[in-house]
Amino acid sequence: MALDFKGRVAIVTGAGGGLGREHALALAARGARVLVNDLGGAVDGSGGSATAAERVVAQIRAAGGEAVANGASVTDFAAVQAMVQQAMETWGRVDVLVSNAGILRDKSFAKMELADFRQVLDVHLMGAVHCCKALWPVMTAQKYGRIVLTTSSTGLYGNFGQANYGAAKLALVGLMQTLALEGMKNDIRVNCLAPTAVTRMTEALFPPDMLEAFGPQAVVPAMLVLASEQAPTRTTLCAGAGGFEAANITLTQGAYIGAGADAPEQLLARLDEVRDRRGEAVPASGAEQGANELRLARR
Repeated sequence: MALDFKGRVAIVTGAGGGLGREHALALAARGARVLVNDLGGAVDGSGGSATAAERVVAQIRAAGGEAVANGASVTDFAAVQAMVQQAMETWGRVDVLVSNAGILRDKSFAKMELADFRQVLDVHLMGAVHCCKALWPVMTAQKYGRIVLTTSSTGLYGNFGQANYGAAKLALVGLMQTLALEGMKNDIRVNCLAPTAVTRMTEALFPPDMLEAFGPQAVVPAMLVLASEQAPTRTTLCAGAGGFEAANITLTQGAYIGAGADAPEQLLARLDEVRDRRGEAVPASGAEQGANELRLARR
């Protein structure tokens, strides 16, 4: 079944280049009308210009699609609200949000300034929160919405020198978990995408012979699935170089130890048993942790 976005309206943040640009072009090529958002700043978030977004809009229009540009910073909630209003005034609805805007301020934690930690959280996490918050009433009223949050393997698994980025990216998975539950009754499906791709933020990390294989266009199929009418919800898809995986936060079967005076010593002695991944499960909600602990206590 071909993925068709005709009649749909999408907002893609950070869409002036790299992954965001490919996302916007792909959605437009499949019929979506696209608001292309990009502050036009440097990799570290400094500066700003609407030129990058306007170039992508021109490319979409040249191919016969519909698009408008927006230069709002996702860190500014009022500007994000105005961005959503721009899409509503232009097309009357918004069906898809691809929250892609981000910056890097990499340093080892010992050398990192707290201001750089906060700024990365502000762009990646609060930027996504601002977009979701501004769009939530629109999608609730429509009883339809598809939200794709951009997480990262750094958030899922860690990476040296990226404590700020990793903290922000795993926080987005937590945001997804709850928004997906709260949006379910109104067919608002919320998912995460963890890309491995060569962009201006990451190109120095790849050996020269891998640059082509890890082009951002190879991530786009995962985004299209997560943004589509047929999308799952509460799913984290990983994508890069034509490979696709799913990441999950799991819960082991665990062990009952009790709360006696020697519980710390018993836990230490049985830690391998507690961490044993045989039979682990993906909880449907946070309540399942408590339910599992109750099961252990009743044995």
